[in-house]
Amino acid sequence: MSVESLDIAKSRYQAGKVAFENGQYREAIENLEKASALLARNSRLGGEVEIHLVTAYEAAGRTDDAIALCERLKRHAHFEIGKQARRMLYILKAPKLKRPSEWMTEIPDLGALADNELKISIAAKSTKSSVQQKPKPTEPEFVDLSQVNTKDNRFIWVALIAIGLTISYLVWLSFSGNPS
Repeated sequence: MSVESLDIAKSRYQAGKVAFENGQYREAIENLEKASALLARNSRLGGEVEIHLVTAYEAAGRTDDAIALCERLKRHAHFEIGKQARRMLYILKAPKLKRPSEWMTEIPDLGALADNELKISIAAKSTKSSVQQKPKPTEPEFVDLSQVNTKDNRFIWVALIAIGLTISYLVWLSFSGNPS
């Protein structure tokens, strides 16, 4: 492998990682596949490129391609690449859980609306939300004091008597316990 092809592979690899991080999965797959083709499959860098390619396949909805690549990477010459491929394969083959529809938020397709309709719907939503956000002034609640029970509670007197008796007993014990 020449130094020039290694540099091209590294630049494709970096471009693929950047495209993946930006959500451009098709472009990431193209760059990572081209980088993988330029590198030796059993090299450490070649394995890293293909591990990233597995995640790009999965993100693009190409799960079968991701699983097939992981199956091949399980037997990679570098132990860490094989270990990572086995972990990813376990995740990819795990059963998909069904999510209740209440957990999901549906995002409307704004591409189907005409330009004019889009502006009208956005303006309508913004006026609705601005109207809904204004809090109504709350009026203080007046309490009729003639309805409130203001009689003393007997529990308070019982508690005060119990506290007084406890304190007096402790004082009596402190004086009777010291024979001076």
